[in-house]
Amino acid sequence: MSLTATNLRCIRQDRLIFNGLGFSLKVGEILWVQGRNGAGKSSLLRMVAGLLKPALGEIKWNGISVKDDPDGFQDQFRYIGHQEALKPVLTARENLQFWADFSGNHDVSAALKEFDLEKIADSPVGIMSAGQKKRTNLARLISSPAPLWVLDEPVSSLDTHYIDLFKRQLEKHVAAGGMALLATHQDLNLPSSRKLDLDGTRGQNSE
Repeated sequence: MSLTATNLRCIRQDRLIFNGLGFSLKVGEILWVQGRNGAGKSSLLRMVAGLLKPALGEIKWNGISVKDDPDGFQDQFRYIGHQEALKPVLTARENLQFWADFSGNHDVSAALKEFDLEKIADSPVGIMSAGQKKRTNLARLISSPAPLWVLDEPVSSLDTHYIDLFKRQLEKHVAAGGMALLATHQDLNLPSSRKLDLDGTRGQNSE
């Protein structure tokens, strides 16, 4: 499996954010997207997730443009953005069950366990703390598995203990043949990660 991007250009509100951006990602790798606020980190991740169209350039999965098979590509990745994709009136278990059913995986017990949610599994998400909501959202990666994780600030609202827990899940994922594209201001000290720095060049390649 591989994810590649070539010659990507991003324009937001008539402003050039980045241009000529390229990268490659394969099994067992983590690509850490870095850059100041406004450098285009979230925009790049949204492009990969199909939520934002590049002004120029192409994204390919296994050598095939995602534009040619968008539905097939949707099954290959999970995107975790700034906003929690959770229903506040539903419990953590019910939210995860929705995503599990969506992907054909009907058991959420592993997701609850891996992100230490078992004690609050039947609490409505709306009354949870920011950190508990973040862990519930991240647990979607387990309840609805896919080879590629696209993660925008995945450790925001997490304390040190749960940042370490997330890192273990991420390392387990890539060790099992997955891959991850993530943007975070915090250095997670991940040995399998490479850097894609969007600062300064408006188009830094990581091949």
